[in-house]
Amino acid sequence: MASSAVPPNHSDGSKHRKHYLPLESNPDVFTQLIHRLGVSKNLVFQDVYSLDDPDLLSFIPRPALALVLVFPTATETYEKEKAAREAAREEYHGKGEEEDVVWYRQTINNACGLYGILHAVSNGPAHLFIEPESLLSRILTKCIPLAPTERALALEDSEELEHAHHAAAVQGDSVVPQSAEDDVDYHYVCFVKSHKNGHLYEMDGSSKGPIDRGALANDEDVLGEMAVSVVKEYLGREEDGNVGFSLMVLVQDGA
Repeated sequence: MASSAVPPNHSDGSKHRKHYLPLESNPDVFTQLIHRLGVSKNLVFQDVYSLDDPDLLSFIPRPALALVLVFPTATETYEKEKAAREAAREEYHGKGEEEDVVWYRQTINNACGLYGILHAVSNGPAHLFIEPESLLSRILTKCIPLAPTERALALEDSEELEHAHHAAAVQGDSVVPQSAEDDVDYHYVCFVKSHKNGHLYEMDGSSKGPIDRGALANDEDVLGEMAVSVVKEYLGREEDGNVGFSLMVLVQDGA
């Protein structure tokens, strides 16, 4: 089971209003949830088993539309590096048409898997696969004009989103925590290519905002050399290598 808690307070100092059961790091569970939200069944999540083996990478349909990285957070290295990075950043205030990517601040405890999914399907080519009048379409219509705090509250207030997430969270092979308020020590980060400026963005709802990692070539996707190097930064931070890490990719199913 993989997900993580977010900082204990909202930006306005209030406690969490919502706690979700964490999602299993399982491409079938993630795929079920995006379809339940209203993404075309042409899109699916798959495991990425290697970032270096050309044979294993050749099985992944291209272009890769988004990456979702799952990694352990209960390490001194991660906590120190994130704290230093966030201290040097300004709070993000983007909204509406001015945004190069659609970013969601995470205020629902243990729901970082859901935020990873929302980042993956709200940006890049994936956003073109959202069915009209679907739950996700309605969420985007409501959220995009809002500033980050109001956008976060809109997600919290969506009972339909909560029900869809719960249905996915009780699937999979892992033991579901007895309480949604039980914190777990894994976190999801998403990587997308902006459909507006072509840059690679690191999307983490527990950060101060999206992180622009630089421009990708027109024909470069999120499994290209640049994006892979960013993912490897995470893998290289811990002395034990990639223990506890997993990676999923959002692709168009060719079946």
